[in-house]
Amino acid sequence: MNSPENAVICSAKGCRAAAVWVLAWNNPKLHTPERRKTWLACDEHREHLSNFLALRGFLKDVVTLEEWEASA
Repeated sequence: MNSPENAVICSAKGCRAAAVWVLAWNNPKLHTPERRKTWLACDEHREHLSNFLALRGFLKDVVTLEEWEASA
């Protein structure tokens, strides 16, 4: 179990909820195609953050934090 100092927190501004989703993205103007940056999201902010990235053409994948960590 994560301790408070290791807590994985949602990337939404002002949110302190535990993250359960990983939004993998890249900006094609700045990053190579295989590069993946990540934002973390709680259930409440997953759709909002995904839409923000998708609107810009940056969103590549959305997976659970558990799946992301298992694939690392």
